[in-house]
Amino acid sequence: MLYKAHRKHKNVLFLIAFVVLLIGGIVMISHLNKKAVERSTIDQYEGHIISGAFNKNKLKTDEEWKRVLTPQEFHILREAGTEIPFTGVLNNEKRKGTYYSIGCDVPLFRSEQKFDSGTGWPSFWAPINENAVVLRKEAGLGDDRIEVLDTCGGHLGHVFDDGPKPTGKRYCMNSNALRFVPDE
Repeated sequence: MLYKAHRKHKNVLFLIAFVVLLIGGIVMISHLNKKAVERSTIDQYEGHIISGAFNKNKLKTDEEWKRVLTPQEFHILREAGTEIPFTGVLNNEKRKGTYYSIGCDVPLFRSEQKFDSGTGWPSFWAPINENAVVLRKEAGLGDDRIEVLDTCGGHLGHVFDDGPKPTGKRYCMNSNALRFVPDE
């Protein structure tokens, strides 16, 4: 009888140890996944950059971005989110001025480059200069779009080949990723 009780006790201890190790493994994997998600933008996009370069001095972890961006800005810039069409305040902006990146606070587009694409997002036929943005090829499930990033790694939108002359491009941007500064 004592042997059976001892054996049962060993089985319970073994089960408890197994569960503790399993939970520990899950926690460790979760922690490693979090660290992988937080690695630098340069590592994330290595090999997929078409043009432009990141400003290494302005790259931050997601935790650092959460401290300086609103939840909506974070969703768009850091999680490649998209605002609902026709809801962004800059879609109907008609004044002359410059559009800046919310994340990097660098000029990206001029009002003279903006056009009404009818898509519900601010659209531009070119950036302010060729180094203002970073273009990255997205390679997903049947998705060969070109993502537009600011130089500190924030998602701004996408570029398409259905824009007006002179470039034929449509840089389709999220209003929440931009800040407009009117000319004085």
